Amino acid sequence: MAQDADIRISSALISRDELITKIQQGEYLVIAADETVLSGLPSGNWIAGTIPYFMTRAGGKVDRNSIFVNTIHGIAPNRAPRITLYDANSISRIAQEAPEHGFTIVILPAMSQVHLSYAQKAPEYPNMYFSPIVGWISGVHLDDLGSRNAKVGFGPANGMLFDQQAVAMHIPMPEYQLATINIVNLFTQGDGPEIKFPNTGFKAEECTINGTPGNLADYIKQENIDTRLPLVANYSGVMINVSIQQVDALHHRVDLYAPVFADVGYRFAKPVPNYIESFNQALPSSVSEDIAFTCNCILNFLYSELEGKNTRDLTGPITFGEVAYQLLNQTMVYLTLNSAR
Repeated sequence: MAQDADIRISSALISRDELITKIQQGEYLVIAADETVLSGLPSGNWIAGTIPYFMTRAGGKVDRNSIFVNTIHGIAPNRAPRITLYDANSISRIAQEAPEHGFTIVILPAMSQVHLSYAQKAPEYPNMYFSPIVGWISGVHLDDLGSRNAKVGFGPANGMLFDQQAVAMHIPMPEYQLATINIVNLFTQGDGPEIKFPNTGFKAEECTINGTPGNLADYIKQENIDTRLPLVANYSGVMINVSIQQVDALHHRVDLYAPVFADVGYRFAKPVPNYIESFNQALPSSVSEDIAFTCNCILNFLYSELEGKNTRDLTGPITFGEVAYQLLNQTMVYLTLNSAR
């Protein structure tokens, strides 16, 4: 009997013609590109998210015409990946529908209801943490914030694009392979006051600061807070970042890349002495051939000035949020596939 092949994931920046050929050949693909590139792709075994920012082997890149593709190799006829579309209600099934032995790659559109639902409830989904779930939040060029919506692409349905649904690829593996999720996070809670919010959402206004009523935008201005530092919540020792998108001082409002949750205690992160140096030091010391999938936050890209610089051959989309089981912000996430054979 022939042995199962290892599941592998290769990545590359390719042309649209090359992508269409791969789709027509029936390959299983995870695609990152601007909406203009994703529109009109043929149907096939693929999922996609809108983003024009990439980490390539040549360095960080901003390009509305580039296409970053992860190709899944080693697929056996009896364990083909399953591609699924989820909305804000059905996303709770994602862990239950994950393969018994394998992993899931999910893409959710930024600022959508499914993004909010996943951010708020994912740790409580049935079977969560039984099978690795990794992925990213799709976005837009920063110049287009407020004028275009992030979208995902669902290959099986004529390559349709959606701004209120998530897509996932559930990928079974041979029993002898193991998928592991790794997170690079520079931040812990600082020593400043505890901040709580009355409402859950991607916009923060009124809050309490050490129990005293206040406004987050006003507090940031008064205290001259470095908004490169995220708000951090401590969930039983797990640090979850909520990154600042912009401070609207005129309307006394802060726009966020991830939602804050009502009645959860946040503190601004401890300052990072040298963001670029700290990020580089936090990367794995050597890039293993077992690293199969990587995504990195848009804020790491901006604050570490990664355009034109590489991250030790760790390549992938630059995103509006990362998924390592639950939603993360201002992190880098990577997946390793190890074989015991």
